[in-house]
Amino acid sequence: MNNLFFVVLIVAIGCATAVISKYLKTREVREQQGANLDETLSQLNALEERIKVLERIVTENRFDLKREIDKL
Repeated sequence: MNNLFFVVLIVAIGCATAVISKYLKTREVREQQGANLDETLSQLNALEERIKVLERIVTENRFDLKREIDKL
């Protein structure tokens, strides 16, 4: 075989390795971002619930407000 063939083969293998490596790293980053998104959404939902409770406490009359504060 020709030496040029082996040089081209080695270069092709090196390029393929670099592309596959970059693809795997990108996939890993996307999976981590997905996990972070789920965590952020759950925190946001928890905060929304707390705000709803606080709004309800603030809009009730003073007697109910004192009772709700004592419950907390």
